[in-house]
Amino acid sequence: MPWTKEHIQWLHDTGEVISISTGNEVPVFEFAYDLTNKEAMSDWARHFRNHYCADDAIEILKPQGMTNRDYLLNLKFPHQTNSPGPSIRAGDFAEILVADYLVFLHDYYVPRTRYDRKIIGNESSKGSDVLGFKQTNHAPSSKDELLIYEVKARLSENNAKNTLQTAIDDSSKDEARLAESLNGAKQRLYDQRDFAGMGIISRFQQNVDHPYKTKFGAAAVLTDSSCCVETLAEASTKEHSSPTHLEMIVIRGPLLMSLVHDLYERAANEA
Repeated sequence: MPWTKEHIQWLHDTGEVISISTGNEVPVFEFAYDLTNKEAMSDWARHFRNHYCADDAIEILKPQGMTNRDYLLNLKFPHQTNSPGPSIRAGDFAEILVADYLVFLHDYYVPRTRYDRKIIGNESSKGSDVLGFKQTNHAPSSKDELLIYEVKARLSENNAKNTLQTAIDDSSKDEARLAESLNGAKQRLYDQRDFAGMGIISRFQQNVDHPYKTKFGAAAVLTDSSCCVETLAEASTKEHSSPTHLEMIVIRGPLLMSLVHDLYERAANEA
């Protein structure tokens, strides 16, 4: 998968924090994208597209006579208008953005395995949203770290729900499904013949014999019109299974759903 960092430079720490009801301070990031930067948008679209299908695999996988664009839009990507396609697009976009945030800004290893083997494009992938790994060296260490992020998106105009609270609540379920999520990622890495990635996953399947740090994350990705600070501030971590090991983040940006549709269209057109 081609890696690009330029689009993640549009993600800025605003310096703002939201103090939620349990006293936690949640940093607010702004995603100030630039649609006029054609090179950066094209690189980002390629990076985004390759989560669903490697460029060198499209010709092999698509039905004979179908264009690359039609294959991606009709068989791989969530649909732009047919429900639940738009919400799946929003969720996938938010998860990939948070994965990039962890990789490029915090040096985690994040396996990109959630989207390329979906049978139905208009369905969400099962398992934990984003898994991040850090190892101090090749030998297992108690300083090794697993970070499990739950990501929720609200990219259209609607601030009725507390998206951050939903992410916190669903994050509590991640520990119970961790073994399945690790196994699923490892299987898909095997499909990709990514043996180095499989080795990392294997280390984090050994928590009993070789303990490591487990952390949780809850992210709310919101379009500006849905980012109501007063609503988000009502969030609570009281019911979370590991509130002392939970980090949180809010990412906001202008007209994010329009950006999402533009990114999918560009990814298809440039394939």
